[in-house]
Amino acid sequence: MGRKLDLINGKPGRSMFFFALPMIIGNLFQQFYNLADSVIVGNLVGEDALAAVGASYSFTTVFIMVAIGSGMGASVLASQYLGAKKYGEMKTAIYTFFIAFGILSIVLALFGFLCNPAILRALKTPENIFRDAVLYLQIYFAGLPFMFMYNILSANFNALGKSQIPLILLIFSSVLNIGLDLWMVAKLGLGVAGVAIATVIAQGVSSVISFGVLMRILREYRTSGEVKKFDFTMFRSGIRIAVPSMIQQSIVSVGMLLTQSAVNRFGSSAVAGYSAGMRLESVCIVPMIATGNAMSTFTAQNLGAQNSGRVKEGYRAAFRIIIGFGAGLALISQLFYGPIVSLFVKEAGSPVAFATGTAYFRFVGWFFAFLGFKAVTDGVLRGAGDVKVYMIANLVNLSVRVSVAQLGSPIFGIQVIWYAVPLGWAVNFMISYLWYRTGNWRKKNLI
Repeated sequence: MGRKLDLINGKPGRSMFFFALPMIIGNLFQQFYNLADSVIVGNLVGEDALAAVGASYSFTTVFIMVAIGSGMGASVLASQYLGAKKYGEMKTAIYTFFIAFGILSIVLALFGFLCNPAILRALKTPENIFRDAVLYLQIYFAGLPFMFMYNILSANFNALGKSQIPLILLIFSSVLNIGLDLWMVAKLGLGVAGVAIATVIAQGVSSVISFGVLMRILREYRTSGEVKKFDFTMFRSGIRIAVPSMIQQSIVSVGMLLTQSAVNRFGSSAVAGYSAGMRLESVCIVPMIATGNAMSTFTAQNLGAQNSGRVKEGYRAAFRIIIGFGAGLALISQLFYGPIVSLFVKEAGSPVAFATGTAYFRFVGWFFAFLGFKAVTDGVLRGAGDVKVYMIANLVNLSVRVSVAQLGSPIFGIQVIWYAVPLGWAVNFMISYLWYRTGNWRKKNLI
């Protein structure tokens, strides 16, 4: 376990694909055990329970994406040091951001635990699902530091070129989570609380194992002298990447959260259906996000090795990968939408929820490649440390999505929310791509 894939030599397309593949499979497992929460409560508890978990999901995803962005931003520095073969500095960068974001996770956990009822009220969460949504979130936020810890550790495994390790750990965590879900809901009758407890336990066990594995791997990189555990200069340098990465990763989830308030106006059945469609979207965008993350590490390592030409080759290869994934996902969303949405809600028992979920999934299925193009372009800019325009593009994405959903849905109906999603992706991509074409990203130097 732990064989390193070489991103600096060999064919860029092959290196990119096989580096991204374990990340894709691992993130799919992570999404599947998140899906398990919805499938299990939707089928064993009821539509209101599904809606409660769905309303909570929009909120928790913001924090998940902040954690992923924290790890990705911090790992760019480690990747560049690895490409330059400066192993002592690489270790210091990893230690520095693990400590910094560990503290941040505790602060965010306290905020989420205390403030989630007020936020759910502000989002106009339907009263019949409000209590279960609050319960789910309180349990979830109690375990938030474990989730942060795991995502930061996973990003560092990827920075070291060892993307297969998070895959193994995610498979283990997914199986554990689903098993605990079934036991706590079907056997113990804990309902919404049961799936939240199962998630916290699975993430806690996985994060502790991840920490032990990473510390063992870091010992394999030989260094002379004592390695600093925290460096303020590195922290200032890395935070320039980490903060925009946190913003970028959370753009989609913040958009989902703010859009959720527009969906909530249409009642709990619409919320349940939208929740099903949104969960399916989260699974379908995994290959796109993972390829973008792979592009970020690929860029950082090759710029650290002073090889910007290889980055451009990798970027073109990533586009071909995205087109392949996008075509496959479009076919799946058009041919199998009925059986897939039925995993969450049955047409006979919840016709409004079923119609809402299928309408959303079928529409957005045509546009997943838009998100992929955005993700790989953002990946180049993030990996190079060129983050100003990258952050602006993602904020424009958020603004487009939320404004179209909030202003259009009261006039034209819930379907307007569907159009807001690909429109935001497309605008984000065009801004980032035009900046990529300037070549300014090649002039950045973090190390």
